[in-house]
Amino acid sequence: MPTTTAHPEPNGAPPLPAAIYLLGLCIFAMATSEFMVAGMMPSLAVAFRASLADVGNLVSAFAASVVVGGPLLTWRLRAVRRKPALLGLLAVFLAGQLIGATADGYPQMLASRIVCGVAQSAFFGVALALAGELVGMARIARAAGLVLNGLMLASVAGLPMATLLDQYWGWRPAFWLVAALVGLAMLGIAARVPAGDKPAGQLAGEEWRALARPALWAAYLSSGLIIGAVFAAFTYLAPLLLRVSGFSPAMVPLLFGVYGAATVLGNLVTGRLADRHTRRVLQGGVLTLFLVMLALALGAQWQALAVAGVCLLGLAGLPMNPAMVARVVRAGGAGPMVNSLHMAVVNLGLMFGAWAGGLCLDAGWGLRAPLWLGAALALLAWLSLGLDRSGDSWRAKARPADVSV
Repeated sequence: MPTTTAHPEPNGAPPLPAAIYLLGLCIFAMATSEFMVAGMMPSLAVAFRASLADVGNLVSAFAASVVVGGPLLTWRLRAVRRKPALLGLLAVFLAGQLIGATADGYPQMLASRIVCGVAQSAFFGVALALAGELVGMARIARAAGLVLNGLMLASVAGLPMATLLDQYWGWRPAFWLVAALVGLAMLGIAARVPAGDKPAGQLAGEEWRALARPALWAAYLSSGLIIGAVFAAFTYLAPLLLRVSGFSPAMVPLLFGVYGAATVLGNLVTGRLADRHTRRVLQGGVLTLFLVMLALALGAQWQALAVAGVCLLGLAGLPMNPAMVARVVRAGGAGPMVNSLHMAVVNLGLMFGAWAGGLCLDAGWGLRAPLWLGAALALLAWLSLGLDRSGDSWRAKARPADVSV
């Protein structure tokens, strides 16, 4: 099992395995593929003679395949060793990416997004299960934070990189570059990830009992509401900054860069704190999210407050992911199905937040309406944290039966 990394733990704990960082690279490549379509919508619309709405459906198709296809594929892989499962899922994702890179029509690009979405969702589940096996439940949030930092970096670096390639050389090079990153990640996984033992492959009854725990679904509900709150506001942040805060168009990308940097920083901090202080991290983060939404809804016209709000939204929104993962695996185990369903719930929250925010705008309630919606969802998320009174999902140590599903 690899144990060498360039980032030793400052508290004297054993360093995290190099495999954790390789999994982060995989997530970075996959998330870049997911996000980059939004940045190249005009080019894809011209290339495929499609409307912007049709290109937008490519994003929805990816998310829908994550929600539906990912858990089904994860179920089929429940008895497969982690390493071959990861390599197989990366191969499927690479195939989908190559279909997109060589697509000469809209149907091929749609197929690419569906294949990649299914593979990504299942990969998340297996990757987080492997992370739990490599570091143990006591450090699952720290490991999950580093793995999921690939998701944050995709929004900070991957999306701008793909958009830049699209602007200067067209949309295909971005697809080829992501395919190359996936291929590189496959080589790293093959070389540095241990083969591991074959999962026990729980019987169907045991599997469903793990998934039927009320504490697990309370954790799922909180995760969906938190991400829904974030994306209700974030999806419509650009027009708010332009039309309400009065920033120039040139300032908006810089503010999004600040948001992305705050997200990466917040993810690293919560990853270190969430193992021992899962409840406090979630309660403090969600309360901060609620207050930020209220402050922006009431005072977005003041630019200084808007900048502070953007920073805090980055620090207290998506960086709740490590604590959310820690709560989920302690409630339902570290198995791939538990994590894949968690990813599906998170994507449902994302889609609902963006969709409901759009409904608020279509109803004519103004650009502040998504912020009020986000505040309401954040408040519901904070209240949902109290639904689980058993304490099982907040303990630093999981029950032995929960470590491998």
